[in-house]
Amino acid sequence: MNRAISRRDTLIGLGAVSVTASTQGRAAATGDAGALLDRLAWQLLALAPERATSLGVDTGVHAGLRRRLEDRSPAGVAARQRFLGEGLRDLARVPRTGLDAATATSLAVVETAFRIALDGMALPYGVATIGDWRNTPYAVIQNVGAWLDVPQLLDGDQPVRDKADAEAYLARLAAMPAQLDGETTRIRQARQQGVVPPSFLLDKTIAGMAGTIAEAAKSDGPLIGPLARKAAAIPGDWTAQAARIVRAAIVPALERQLAELRAQRAVATDAAGMNSRPHGPEWYAWGLRAGTTTRRSATELHAMGRARLADLQAQMDAILRQAGLTQGSVAERTMAYQRRPGIGFPDGDAGRREIIAYMQGRIDAIRPRLPEAFRRLARGHLEIRRMPPAQEPGAPAAYGGPGTIDGREPGKVWVNLGDPSIHNRVTIPDLVYHEGIPGHVWQGEYAQELPLIRSILAFNAYSEGWALYAEQLADELGMYRDDPAGRLGYLMGLAWRAVRLIVDTGIHALGWSRDKALAEFIAATGLPRSNAVSEVDRYCAWPGQACGYEVGRAEIVAQRDRAKAALGTRYDLRDFDQAVVDGGNVPLDVLATNVTRYIRG
Repeated sequence: MNRAISRRDTLIGLGAVSVTASTQGRAAATGDAGALLDRLAWQLLALAPERATSLGVDTGVHAGLRRRLEDRSPAGVAARQRFLGEGLRDLARVPRTGLDAATATSLAVVETAFRIALDGMALPYGVATIGDWRNTPYAVIQNVGAWLDVPQLLDGDQPVRDKADAEAYLARLAAMPAQLDGETTRIRQARQQGVVPPSFLLDKTIAGMAGTIAEAAKSDGPLIGPLARKAAAIPGDWTAQAARIVRAAIVPALERQLAELRAQRAVATDAAGMNSRPHGPEWYAWGLRAGTTTRRSATELHAMGRARLADLQAQMDAILRQAGLTQGSVAERTMAYQRRPGIGFPDGDAGRREIIAYMQGRIDAIRPRLPEAFRRLARGHLEIRRMPPAQEPGAPAAYGGPGTIDGREPGKVWVNLGDPSIHNRVTIPDLVYHEGIPGHVWQGEYAQELPLIRSILAFNAYSEGWALYAEQLADELGMYRDDPAGRLGYLMGLAWRAVRLIVDTGIHALGWSRDKALAEFIAATGLPRSNAVSEVDRYCAWPGQACGYEVGRAEIVAQRDRAKAALGTRYDLRDFDQAVVDGGNVPLDVLATNVTRYIRG
C-alpha cells in the first residue's frame, strides 16, 4: 500500500511537472510569437508611416513616423520586398505547437498577407499592397497616388494640436515631392514596358491633377487649407511656411508627374482590361487572388455573379410590382422608382447637407437594434464627411473605416458629393450600413482590439464581405420593415455587387470594352450613368478588387449556415456575429477555422 501511494504520488508529481513544463512551453511559444508579431508591426509602419497616423500610434517614441511618408520609388518597393521575405523566414521559424488560438490565427493571417503581397511585388509592374485593398497595375491613376492620398491624410487623419504637430505637418509636405517623384519613376518604367492605363482613365487623372495643381498653392487649397484650419490657434507662420514648400517643391513635382501622364496619354488606347497588356492575365490572376483570398477562376466568378443577379432581380421585381411599376426591365423600373417625388434631394449645397443629415439619421436609427446582433457592442465612433473634391470624379459613392485606436479621431464615412444626384432615399440606407455601422467602421473597431499587426493588415474579401453582410444584418434587424424604398435600395446594392463579379471578369478576362461594361452595369442595376462610369472605371483601375464583396459575403453566410446546422437550438446570431468580428480581419480560409473553433466552443 505504501508503495502504491508512493507510486501514485510520484505519478501526480510527474504530471504536475509535465503540466507546468507544457504551460511554460506554451507561454514561451506565445511570448516569442507575440514579440515577433509586434516587431513586424512596427517594421511595417516604418515602411508605411501614414498607417501609423491613421491608427493614431505615431506617438511617444514613434512620434517621428508622423513626419514621414512612404517611399514609393523602385528602391522603396525593393525595401518592402526585403521586409516581406525576411518576415516570412522569421515566421517559418516559430513553432506552431503550444500556441493559443488567437496567436495561431495572427500568425496565419500575417503569413497570408505577406505571401500575397510578395507574390504581387514579383510581378513586373503595379502596386501590390501589404494588407490593403488598393492593388493596381497603375501606380498613379484617377483613384491612386500621392496626389490624392496626401491631401486626404492631411485633412482627415493628421493631428495638429501643438507646435510639434504643426512642424510634423510641414515635414510631411516637404516629403511629398520625393514620394511623387518615386511614383513618376515607376509609371515611366511601366510605360517603357508597354503598360499604359486606358485613355479614359488617363483623361480623368490628367484633369484631376491639373485641378490639384491649380488649387495647391491657395491658402484654402487641399495642401495648405487643412493646416491653416487646424493650426489657427498655434503661434507661428505655419500657412506661409506651407505655401513656400508647396510652391517651391510640390507643384514642380506634380507638374513632372503630369508631364509623364500626358506622355502616356499620347500612346494610350481605350482597351479597358488587363488581357490586352503585357503579363496581363498573370497580373489579373494575382489580382483575383488578392481580392478574394481564394483561387477561384474568372470563369467561376463570372457564373457566380450571373446566378446571384437573377435571384436578386426576382426579389426586386416583387417590390416594384407592389409599387405599381410593371412595365419594362427591372433596371428600368428601378430607375423610374428613383425619379418619384420625395426620393431625391435638392441640387447644390442644400442637397449635400440634406444627404449627410439623412445618412446620419440612418446610423442613429440602427444603433438601438445592435444588441440583437452582437454580445458586446463596439463604440461605433464615426462622423460623415465629404470627400476632397479633387478625389470625387474617380471615387465611389462613399467609403469608410475606423478611427484611431485611442479613439481621439473618429471613424469616417467619406461621401462623394460631387454630383448629389447619385444619392437618394433608395440608395443611402444600405450605403451607410455598409460603410459605417455595422459595416466598416464598426468591424474595424473590434479589429483594433487585437495585436497591432492585426489592426494594420486587412483582407479585401473579409472587409467587403463583412460590410455587405452588415447590409444583410440591417435587413434582418428590421431596418426596412416600413421602408420599401430602402429595401429596394438594399437589394439594388446586393445586385450591384453581383454585377461587379460579372463586369470585373468581363473587362479583364473576357475582353469587354468600357462601353460594353457600362451597358451591362446599367442594364443590371438601374443606377445612374454617372454612378456607372465611376464604378466601371474603378474596376479598370483595381482589377480583381470588386470581386471580393460577394465572395466574402457568401462565405460568411455559408459559415453561418454551417454553425446553425451544427449547433441547432444552441445557435444564437449574437454569438456567431461576435465570433466573426472578434476573430478580426482574416483570409476566408482562416474565417472558416475561426467558425469551427466557435462551434466547438
